Amino acid sequence: MNIEKSLQKDGIIVTEKVPTDIVLNITNNISKKIAATFPSFNLKPSEIFAKLFSLNMYKAQMPEGMQEASYCYKNSSIYFNSNIANEDLEEFAIHECLHFLQEIRDENNNITKMGLANYTKSKVTGTGLNEACVQYLSSKIIGIEPDFEKYYNINIYTPSPSYYPVECALLNELVFFIGEEKLFQSTYFSTDEFKDELIKYTSEKFYKYIISSFDNILKLEEKIIKLNNKRTEKSQLKIEKYRDLIKTTFFEIQDLIIKKFFDFEFNQITNLEQLENYRRNITRFDKYIGHTENYTFFNDYLTETMNKLEHKTNILENGGLETAPVVKVLSISDIFKKIKQLLNKKVEI
Repeated sequence: MNIEKSLQKDGIIVTEKVPTDIVLNITNNISKKIAATFPSFNLKPSEIFAKLFSLNMYKAQMPEGMQEASYCYKNSSIYFNSNIANEDLEEFAIHECLHFLQEIRDENNNITKMGLANYTKSKVTGTGLNEACVQYLSSKIIGIEPDFEKYYNINIYTPSPSYYPVECALLNELVFFIGEEKLFQSTYFSTDEFKDELIKYTSEKFYKYIISSFDNILKLEEKIIKLNNKRTEKSQLKIEKYRDLIKTTFFEIQDLIIKKFFDFEFNQITNLEQLENYRRNITRFDKYIGHTENYTFFNDYLTETMNKLEHKTNILENGGLETAPVVKVLSISDIFKKIKQLLNKKVEI
């Protein structure tokens, strides 16, 4: 099957090729922006441009609800929605250009790795997490600020309000612990720093769970897009089912992130300074989590953890003796009073 027929199966119908001068202008500007956004990489715009020079760009009719641009690794081409004006193509090209720059190919020109996605003869894994990572970088390059949004009846705080918002919200939670530098490194250069750091906090089993869960969310969203274009009663029922599955998966991932990472960090506490840093971090994390009206896991975990911190404080103040008396269990109102006091200290967090 040729490329165009393969694209048509996904509802993408090529209408025209983007003029060469526009392509060169887009790739030249993006090269400069990538280098400027990630100075620690010591990237040279001229070298990035030399790589992007081989990209082809086309306009095409695309299914409603699909992303405005799509990268095809089989022919190193970007396809834009034909409704986008030429002067607006650059913003939509950034995400797709990053995909092209991520590619690791073998001696037979077959892709083996693309950021956090791995390609084997049998299947591709990690696409969902990689899309979120690329969009996270794209938002940095464009200058998009994180914002609060509502998707699938979940109130989220996401660094990408319009594209892959749910995946990026969950990724934002992981970045809270691991940091942006390792994410940038692994996404752009297709290395394992982000993976290794995540496993250090949790386990290889948990990393595989994250990979498969992000993939599942992405697949469900793709199914919803296709069903939205059918507009039948049966398709609407399926859409609601898939939306509920995304919501359920989101909270399963989030709850595990909270428990795995904060449990790990709690067990690393050996002095009062580390304890106070932990207390500030878990308080600050509330901004990053997704909420629904009946969601209680984080508050329950916070209540339990604050009581454990009171006991650990008592132990550390008594020379680390496990025989130190256990303090009284705090009520939820006591905990929120302590959180308010902590935030009013005006400590940089």
